[in-house]
Amino acid sequence: MALLLGLLAMVFVAVDLLPGDAALATGERGAGAGEVARRRAELGLDRPVLERFWEWMTGLVRGDLGVSARGVPVLELVGGAFPNTLLLGGAALVLTGAGAVVLGGWAAVRAGGVVDRIVSGAATVVLALPEFVVAVVLVLVFALWTGWLPAVTIAGADGRPASWDMLVLPVLALTIPQIGWNVRIVRAALADEAREPHVEAAVLDGLSPYRVLLRHVLPGALPAIVTGLATSTGVLLGGAVAVEVVFNYPGIGSVLASAVADRDAPLIAGVTALAGAAITLVLLSADLVRDALSGGRR
Repeated sequence: MALLLGLLAMVFVAVDLLPGDAALATGERGAGAGEVARRRAELGLDRPVLERFWEWMTGLVRGDLGVSARGVPVLELVGGAFPNTLLLGGAALVLTGAGAVVLGGWAAVRAGGVVDRIVSGAATVVLALPEFVVAVVLVLVFALWTGWLPAVTIAGADGRPASWDMLVLPVLALTIPQIGWNVRIVRAALADEAREPHVEAAVLDGLSPYRVLLRHVLPGALPAIVTGLATSTGVLLGGAVAVEVVFNYPGIGSVLASAVADRDAPLIAGVTALAGAAITLVLLSADLVRDALSGGRR
């Protein structure tokens, strides 16, 4: 909680240090000095930044995220976009988990072999790729060269993507780098668990490698795998900002990009607070799942 509080304070201070302010960014073009000064007073920009931050925090305690520089409630702006980002991040998280377990398990069964080296090497390569680079390559290949998938997202009347195929490229752009990270975690967790006496006994009993993996190795490695996936949540939400801008996806990335352009500290802080709350909830859930799985083994 203290870390999130410090982060929110840094948001207000950082925005205050940027060139220009919300009065200039959102005011009428060519407005005179008097009009800009009136606009600054209206937005409270004539007051010290820490005073504005404290006022915003007192509203946050009551569930009020304030009003954006354009006069729209922050909760309305973020509330409309955040479910889309959760859909994008949730789909990427599920795909990441499934892909990491399959590839990590495949490498573990072929430990030390060609498959293990290829999977581990490929995981290291994709781990180093930023999400926006992956997004650009996917657009180039699947939208411009082949025309199989749309390059941009069009929102329907309900504010959601108009068709499911518009989710494919954004989800893949988020998933590919995170699969690299989680494959390494899965592979290491399976290797650690494979050294346990009960696993060695199963091997000596003549069970097939895949049966040993599924029945004896994977259950014991699940707590570490769940923890690794949980730590990916923050990276997925952070990467979603860049990916959503590339694909014109109607999520918090687009809202955040507009907020930075408008020097809109309450809106940026509102996005940060909700993202922090979502990450905290996922980490707490992961801890509970990990404890339950570990308890089951005892």
